[in-house]
Amino acid sequence: MANVVKKLVPLLDRVLIKRAEAVTKTAGGIMIPEKAQSKVLQGEVVAVGPGARKDNGEFVPVLVKVGDRVLLPEYGGTKVSLENDEKEYHLFREADILAKIDN
Repeated sequence: MANVVKKLVPLLDRVLIKRAEAVTKTAGGIMIPEKAQSKVLQGEVVAVGPGARKDNGEFVPVLVKVGDRVLLPEYGGTKVSLENDEKEYHLFREADILAKIDN
C-alpha cells in the first residue's frame, strides 16, 4: 500500500479507499456465486488529501486518517486502477463517507 500513496496523492478533501474483500464463502464452507454476493460497503483509508479550503484560503482538515476503516455509500466514488497494482481503489470526497468504524 505504501507504493500506492507515492503514486497517487488525493487533492483537497478527497480520500483514497481500498474496499474490503467480498465474502465468498459461508461459515459452513459453501462458495457463494458472484451474483449472490452483497456489495461491500466497508473499506480502509489508504491516502488522504490536505482538506477542503474555506473562502479565506484556510484548510479544513479531513476527519479520517490513513488506516481508518470507513462505511461507504452503495453508489458513488471514482474507481481507480494503477499500473503494476492488481488492487482496485476508489476515490471519495470526505463528505461522501458515511461513518468511521472503530475497532
